[in-house]
Amino acid sequence: MNNKTKIYSIVTCAVVTALFCIFAPMSVPIGPVPISLTNLVLYFSIFILGTKGTLTSYVVYMLLGLVGLPVFSGFQGGPAKLVGPTGGYLVGFILTIIIAGIFFEKSSQKYKLPMTFLGMVLGTIAVYFFGTVWFVLQMKCEVGYALSVCVFPFVLVDAAKMIIAIAVGVPVRKALVKAGLI
Repeated sequence: MNNKTKIYSIVTCAVVTALFCIFAPMSVPIGPVPISLTNLVLYFSIFILGTKGTLTSYVVYMLLGLVGLPVFSGFQGGPAKLVGPTGGYLVGFILTIIIAGIFFEKSSQKYKLPMTFLGMVLGTIAVYFFGTVWFVLQMKCEVGYALSVCVFPFVLVDAAKMIIAIAVGVPVRKALVKAGLI
């Protein structure tokens, strides 16, 4: 890795971390779990940073929130948000990064978009599962209730976020490749 690539990688990780910090707090409270833009940034950043860079940016974002900066949904921060009922989704997004990132990086160019979309879907299913189990344990509620407030309201919105991320991520990636930055 040459110096230009190292600098690009560091700066891009910092920019994506900033995007998490800007977009994630902007949420729509629809119940105990808000609609957040965290996963939109996550899906998009897979195209720019791949698995390792996206994971790095996301962990830095989580650490910023953990120390109290108001970067989580609803402009909240601190450890209570991470260990609370919706903390499983924040932690679970790591699964989404790994799964979607692997599908993006390991698929051939011919099948890159459908495989990346499949990775996003499977990663989102993983975060739904992990976050919902966490929610049930924290709230001591029925699984049916948890699904009705933690999963069902989000399926179409998350699918739309995946489509938006692909629509924006693909041309941005092409421009970065053309510029010799990736």
